Amino acid sequence: MEIQQLGDYSPDKFASLALAPKGRTDSQEGRWRAQEKSIDDWLPINARRNAKWWYAAFHNVTAMVGAGVLSLPYAMSELGWEAGVTVLILSWIITLYTLWQMVEMHEMVPGKRFDRYHELGQHAFGEKLGLWIVVPQQLVVEVGLNIVYMVTGGQSLQKFHDVVCPDCKHIKLTYFIMIFASAHFVLSQLPNFHSISGVSLTAAVMSLCYSTIAWIASAAKGKSADVDYSLPATTTPGKVFGFFGALGDVAFAYAGHNVVLEIQATIPSTPDKPSKKPMWKGVVVAYIVVAVCYFPASLIGYWAFGNKVDDNILITLKKPRWLIALANMMVVVHLLGSYQIYAMPVFDMIETVLVRKFWFPPGLMLRLIARTAYVAFTMFVAITFPFFNELLSFFGGFAFAPTTYFLPCIMWLTIYKPKRFSLSWFTNWACIVIGVLLMVLSPIGGLRQIILKIKTYKFYQDYP
Repeated sequence: MEIQQLGDYSPDKFASLALAPKGRTDSQEGRWRAQEKSIDDWLPINARRNAKWWYAAFHNVTAMVGAGVLSLPYAMSELGWEAGVTVLILSWIITLYTLWQMVEMHEMVPGKRFDRYHELGQHAFGEKLGLWIVVPQQLVVEVGLNIVYMVTGGQSLQKFHDVVCPDCKHIKLTYFIMIFASAHFVLSQLPNFHSISGVSLTAAVMSLCYSTIAWIASAAKGKSADVDYSLPATTTPGKVFGFFGALGDVAFAYAGHNVVLEIQATIPSTPDKPSKKPMWKGVVVAYIVVAVCYFPASLIGYWAFGNKVDDNILITLKKPRWLIALANMMVVVHLLGSYQIYAMPVFDMIETVLVRKFWFPPGLMLRLIARTAYVAFTMFVAITFPFFNELLSFFGGFAFAPTTYFLPCIMWLTIYKPKRFSLSWFTNWACIVIGVLLMVLSPIGGLRQIILKIKTYKFYQDYP
């Protein structure tokens, strides 16, 4: 959608009016608001508001069930049975609760919708402080996920190639990441959530399929003869850091909070039928699918392989070859949708800044250049640091824990101010404490793993 031309007003004149709103005449104010409305309608988050509850369901499935499910058996090997099961169940319950909070807070102010995470943060913490608290963390999550998905997509393509053609010449991971990225150069030009609904639905179906293949293939293979459920590390520091890194892997698996408000913004809302009702229905369905994907894959995968499981369960599984090849291709298709779901809020931020701060005229050329540059950036970083599990552990704790576990609780306490020592007060503070522990501990394990990986990486031989 192009911005309508309003009389003789140039971008420079609109910029001067934006800097001095008190000096506008009534005519200028009307034209300014019309221009602002036109920009809002062009931006990807606000463009369409006609989604149904099932849109919310498969968008949330696509957002949550991604690369994380493949690493959960490995996380179990670092945690052990008791701690692993406890962490998985607690994470599912806590993140469902905090996601409910986000859905409720979307329309807490009558007549206003918080369509973006940072808008809710600004309402809770103030215009400037809210931006500084939310935006950096949200960007780390979304950009970090896109980088990890680039690596995972490339690895899955490489695994597919190696399984289908084991006698073919070895192709470096770099080229597979570039192949995966080439699809995103095209898909990223789809303007908004509504336009990627088909991609997202396909991705959601693929996530259910490949996670099912992972645990069914593990169950069919059965328990390995030499299976060992002891922690893989032999030293106390190794066990501790492995435990911390595994917490980050689990936190990484529940990342839907970073796009939930943006997804809810696509649902129509009226005083009689607020968007939170269909949105919550979609979230519940999505979390049922998440449980069906996560728990069997993590528990059965760990049961079958013990501490010898790889950081990607599909790498551990080698037979039947055709099924593993199919599962890896399903991962690729799913990651195409997941990348777009998390990239869309980033595109919205980039285009908002370019149009409203730097006064670039909105249109196809702006979108083409900005989004192409972003995809190229994530591809370059993925090629430079192709460390899958280490990236999961680090990003999972550093930014996923705040935006998923305790930031919604802090905003809830700040806005609603529940009575001290009430159930709501106690529950939110418990979630905050757990989230802070995740944020502090898991990046330590992830960062240590990244450093060890870089130290042992023989670039002249292994560089992808």
